[in-house]
Amino acid sequence: MMRAYKFLLRPTVRQAQALSEMLRDHCSLYNGALQERRDAWRHPSKTTVKYGMQSAQLKDIRAFDPERQGRWSFSSQQATLRRLDKAFAAFFRRVTSGHTPGYPRFRGASWFDTVAFPKDGDGCRWNSTPHDPVTRVRLQGVGHVKVNQHRPVLGKVKTVSVKREGRRWFVVLAAEQEQPQPLPATGSVVGIDLGIANFLADSGGDFVPNPRHGRRASEKLQAAQRALSRFPRRKAQDRTANHQRAVDKVAQLHGKVRRQRLDHAHKTALRLVRAHDVIAHEDLKIRNMSKAPAPKPDPDQPGAFLPNGAGAKAGLNTSIHDAGWGVFLTILHAKAESAGRQLIAVDPRNTSRTCPECGHTARESRPTQEKFHCVACGHAAHADTVAATNVLRAGLVRRHANPA
Repeated sequence: MMRAYKFLLRPTVRQAQALSEMLRDHCSLYNGALQERRDAWRHPSKTTVKYGMQSAQLKDIRAFDPERQGRWSFSSQQATLRRLDKAFAAFFRRVTSGHTPGYPRFRGASWFDTVAFPKDGDGCRWNSTPHDPVTRVRLQGVGHVKVNQHRPVLGKVKTVSVKREGRRWFVVLAAEQEQPQPLPATGSVVGIDLGIANFLADSGGDFVPNPRHGRRASEKLQAAQRALSRFPRRKAQDRTANHQRAVDKVAQLHGKVRRQRLDHAHKTALRLVRAHDVIAHEDLKIRNMSKAPAPKPDPDQPGAFLPNGAGAKAGLNTSIHDAGWGVFLTILHAKAESAGRQLIAVDPRNTSRTCPECGHTARESRPTQEKFHCVACGHAAHADTVAATNVLRAGLVRRHANPA
């Protein structure tokens, strides 16, 4: 199984400058390859450019521009071209499936933040000085960079990536390791219901409050963004010191919210995995749930539109993104796999409208956000607990129908 490790880098001033130049040059390679594909398609012959053709040109590109392209790892440049190829593959896949396609875009200097090395030892070397008490990673064109390794890396390192977040640099490792020993069985099963009022409710009647990290930081974020909006938009190298400080402040606040969400998701998922052998959850389509409502043209006034509840839906979408359900479920899946627990996704339809006592389904049984009162048998409970109970039952039915 593959596991990822992320460590903070401690580059010197010259190394940080070299890392920035590496990102800049890989971004230039990405944009140049994208421009070549656009130009080839616009040509009357409608030529299609593939990854293999562009990868074959790398040798000539490196020889033509040795200062900007020739000093970096050949394999990392191939990985950048594969990244563009995957973007086009995803674009054509969306076109074929009938979804709204997003054509690959050019990347600005602040958007291109990762360089990947497909193989440890090819342009990079993890733990390049094994006899040094300080862990270092060697990067071609940069040198041996100090790593703040806060935990051991288990397994064999397969790929190495360098990532920039704000003014900090990180190294991300993908290590292949054996399946770990599962946790001792507890004999407990649970169903969970994700929500907005409460982040999580389980079938046992317990609740995990929604921390709302984004809402708590909204005032500071709005103030920082207002301060940033007073400066004209400029490239990073043309910003004044005050402008750069305003940019860093916004990035710092967003980074803090992101880390808080991750910390909350990791701790909540770990508690569930340690306490239960089987965890059933709703198979949520978060992208569909957070879509903006379609506009409603006014038939009586051409060019005018009727109210469609976009304002209220925008607030709900903000709350959904702030809760971070997708991140939590991804982390829960990874931890359950490592611990040998079984995770079951079930259809979320009518889970909060079906009575767990008599099985009657009615919209009127949920008069408010929190209350559930069955119109058939009179059973009353918290609506989220009812939903979690129904999720657990549906999960157990799927488990017995498809035994692991």
